Amino acid sequence: MLPLHGVRVLDLTRALSGPFCAMILADLGAEVIKVEAMPEGDMSRDWGPFDGDISVYYLSANRNKKSIAVDFRKPQGLELIKQMAIKSDIVVENFRVGTLEKMGLDYDSLKKSNPGLIVASISGFGSKGPASQWAGFDQIAQGYSGYMSLSGTTESGPMRVGTAIGDMLAGMWLSIGVLSALMQKRETGHGQQVETSLLAGLIGVLSVQGQRYLNLGEVPKPLGNSHPVIAPYGTFKTSDGPLNLAPATQGMWLNLCNLLGLEHLIDDPRYKTNGDRMKNRDSLQIEIEAVLTQHPRMHWTPLMIEKGIPAGPINKMDDVFKDDQVEALKLIESVKHPVLGVLKQIGMPVAMESIPEGGSVRFAPPLYGQHTREILKAYGVSQDEIEHLIQTNIIHQATVT
Repeated sequence: MLPLHGVRVLDLTRALSGPFCAMILADLGAEVIKVEAMPEGDMSRDWGPFDGDISVYYLSANRNKKSIAVDFRKPQGLELIKQMAIKSDIVVENFRVGTLEKMGLDYDSLKKSNPGLIVASISGFGSKGPASQWAGFDQIAQGYSGYMSLSGTTESGPMRVGTAIGDMLAGMWLSIGVLSALMQKRETGHGQQVETSLLAGLIGVLSVQGQRYLNLGEVPKPLGNSHPVIAPYGTFKTSDGPLNLAPATQGMWLNLCNLLGLEHLIDDPRYKTNGDRMKNRDSLQIEIEAVLTQHPRMHWTPLMIEKGIPAGPINKMDDVFKDDQVEALKLIESVKHPVLGVLKQIGMPVAMESIPEGGSVRFAPPLYGQHTREILKAYGVSQDEIEHLIQTNIIHQATVT
């Protein structure tokens, strides 16, 4: 039995932050009902690239869910969603702040009929404060949170992280909050409102960079691939491309000097301590790369590992998905998609006894409205009523061959 077996989640989200949260819950075994607005469905279905007519962006965040298509704008459709919410354990949403209240789907309204309900919300900048009405877009939040100021170099200027990290961090934080609320519900019998934002999620992982400012008033500058407080630590040139090195301790530093034939640097006052090396990191990089560029990356990597020095190549996507270690961890799983056939997906990166190895992807991301009839029947709607709702264009059922 999967950890969240028997938990029903009504997923009112779209794009990435909310769907990612709901997908985590689905991977853990919850029954996740993805509610999609008619006539267009989740906006991410229109975002490329495409495999045939199917959005790869959509595929990345919607596995293990069932899809129902409902016209939110019609009173009958909105009432249907309300009744589904009341009969669910969790409602996840990422509408603009205030929208849920206008729809009558906010926690205070729904808890009157279901005191145990958990309503989980993601916004761009939180539900209060001067920026609360700003739309939640990942790159805007990355910039606002200071994250972009930490990436790139002095020459390049601020750089965004290569994925929508703000969206996904918000989804991960919200899933942690939901799981905590479920645990507390066991003791109290009551649900609660759980909330995060793209801004809060990003600031929550500023780590030492944020603490530097809070303690010392230091405003970190972008250092490219160099570590903000350890040297040498970062990316170094070899004869065939860049290599990541992370000699984070004094012992590792000594091992690196011995391995590279740079023993004369050990007693050099410029490099004696980590603090000294931080002050002189540019000249130190030149010394190290003068040796590393004599051989390729995979000459150095095993030698570094053998000496206890963390090291590794910088892989491209084709390298990642051919890698023996990635294969050993069973991170890529396959599932049958009704249109695409066999579909490979990145599985849940958490190993648990209750989830079979390589078995976190149980169902393919659903087609738009693929499970409408099935879902409404499970919520107690009669067959005649379902057919009436289809005929009056309140709901849509996809044709699956």
